Amino acid sequence: MVAPMTNGTGLDEDGYFVREGSLDRVSARFAPVVAELGARLGAHFGPERLHSSYLFGSIPRGTAVPGVSDLDALLVLRAEPTDADHAATRALEDRLDTAFPQLNGAGILLFSAARLLSERERHDLGWFVACLCTPLSGPDLAARLPRYRPTSLLARETNGNLFRSLPGLRERAAAATTEAERTRLTRGLSRRLVRTGFTLVMPRWGGWTSDLAESAEVFGRYYPAHAGQMRAAARAARAPADHPELLDELLSGLAPWLAGEYLAVHGAKAPRPEDR
Repeated sequence: MVAPMTNGTGLDEDGYFVREGSLDRVSARFAPVVAELGARLGAHFGPERLHSSYLFGSIPRGTAVPGVSDLDALLVLRAEPTDADHAATRALEDRLDTAFPQLNGAGILLFSAARLLSERERHDLGWFVACLCTPLSGPDLAARLPRYRPTSLLARETNGNLFRSLPGLRERAAAATTEAERTRLTRGLSRRLVRTGFTLVMPRWGGWTSDLAESAEVFGRYYPAHAGQMRAAARAARAPADHPELLDELLSGLAPWLAGEYLAVHGAKAPRPEDR
């Protein structure tokens, strides 16, 4: 058994998460992307509907690689988002991806402030906002959320639903007929498995990292029999087209094992309305 680290990377001296990212870390290549995002949000929603907006992922961490990294953003609305709002964000994703060759895709999450501050989301979306999101505009919801430690409760509520997702993931993989579709699925699944594998061991390790390669290495210390599979997933998350057969291998091997182990160690995430 590997000895746990106390107050490991990503935590302050009291063992709480240190918030990731800063607008100061956005590189010159990605600054125009962020500026365009802000301008488009203001034009579509306006302050009467948009409560706040955030960046997350490699761009605010300052690790984004032109042509490889995508744009990740979170929009918080004052009311529940409508179907039209979701359609508008999908159109904005496509517009940004087309306009900026340094982007390899864009993903914009859309939630209401009430949901993000709800008790049900306290250790999932609330934690995500408070610890992994960088404020871009509007009042920061983190001021209304608690501080967080890398606990089993946090692990359960962030990633304890992989078992529910597996049937749908298998259906999507079976229905994917083009190389582009399978590449997107491989990238998304690989990222999810690496992050789930890391949070499986996060409370034992006693730290936090968003780096996928480091996440896979930390996981491998506790589960050496599956270390090679997790490293392969971390590589595919960055270059999925280079691993055309990995999608089926992950869905038949690592994913079901990880889902079962997660349930055994941390339990199942509380169901959400979208799970029904």
